[in-house]
Amino acid sequence: MISNETEVIANSLWTATANPAPDCPPLQGAAECDVAIIGGGFTGLSAALHLAERGTRVVVLEAQSPGWAASGRNGGQVNPGLKEDPDTVEARFGADMGGRMVALSGGAGQLVFDLVRRLDIRCDARQTGWIQPVHSAQSEAAVRERVAQWTRRGAPLRMLSREDTAALLGTDLYRSAMIDERGGNLHPLNYALGLAEAAQRAGAAIHGQSRVTGFESRADHHVLRAAGGQVRAKKVLLCTNGYTDGLIAPMRRTVVPIRSVQVATDILPEEIAGKILPQGHSASDSRRLLLYFRKDAAGRFVMGGRGDYSDGGTLRQMQALREASVRLYPALRDVRWSYSWGGFVAMTQDHYPHLDLVGPGVMAAMGYNGRGVAMATALGKVMADWAGGTPEAALDYPVTRPHPIPFYFMRKPAVMATVAWSRFRDSLER
Repeated sequence: MISNETEVIANSLWTATANPAPDCPPLQGAAECDVAIIGGGFTGLSAALHLAERGTRVVVLEAQSPGWAASGRNGGQVNPGLKEDPDTVEARFGADMGGRMVALSGGAGQLVFDLVRRLDIRCDARQTGWIQPVHSAQSEAAVRERVAQWTRRGAPLRMLSREDTAALLGTDLYRSAMIDERGGNLHPLNYALGLAEAAQRAGAAIHGQSRVTGFESRADHHVLRAAGGQVRAKKVLLCTNGYTDGLIAPMRRTVVPIRSVQVATDILPEEIAGKILPQGHSASDSRRLLLYFRKDAAGRFVMGGRGDYSDGGTLRQMQALREASVRLYPALRDVRWSYSWGGFVAMTQDHYPHLDLVGPGVMAAMGYNGRGVAMATALGKVMADWAGGTPEAALDYPVTRPHPIPFYFMRKPAVMATVAWSRFRDSLER
């Protein structure tokens, strides 16, 4: 079970099968460093690793333990790219910066797998490819255009016929699919724990149970306070994503936390497991309220989708995911579903992650819109570049200023209305 979490979303498969966690004692006393990082998820741990490997003095302050939040709870799908397709990115940000964003996001999955290999992280990583099954004629045109845009840039994407889709998924309920061979899957919590261990080996100090409760910027440094002590740093990186609080205004109002939930079976009998995603792919389909599914390394089936803000609504959504799984794979009808959990992902108004300069020497990265495994790792490295002295204009992602979402107090009813409208639109498509 996930410690210090609401019971309805605490029964995580990843927690139950996690490697031993590195020792990350709470902050005690006073510390001084070049860069202080708030948040021990993929973004913060990637930044800490890349900075420490360059000899930078780094301190990470995590409110719970490394990987406790969304980084250790997601579906473990390593999906390259941004939500928007390359042509759209370049049209909005220009050929130069847009091109760099496309290259960064397209290579983000490879960055993850390269780190796993280089650092010998035990997280069941498999670069088998990511499949996007197509559920309707309307979405097929958009997916084909996505493949065309990426292949013009030399990326290994292609469309699959209905027959090939059925063979790779083990279900014939989708009309076609896109496969991106740059993608794959892994055990997300073990990946986070592996990043933490590697950052420590490189010299980073990581403190768990060290929620930052006070923040003060002075002329040439910043002071972060936690229950056990304080850290003086030249620069600060805020890496809290869907768990951002009011510590550094106005960052909390730049993203909307949305609960995502998952359910998982016990280890399946081989006669069932061998017919579901038989080559180990992961999939997230083309619905607006998408379903994302895979097997873990031991042969458990994992299905995820949109959750709900209330406990009762979350339980109903979890049951809906089990029923959706059985529709895709009738052989799952009588299996035991032993795990159900969830957490908050951070969404942005424009569907792009934001790299915000909050103030002199303070940068934040958040808003991965469900693509956090690859993009958080990549933007953590970009933050390390900035903290190490790379000019903003030379970074491979645009640096912006925080833009709080208008009428933020209406976020929950707005999300619920958007979900209902998306569900209705999905129901109309065939």
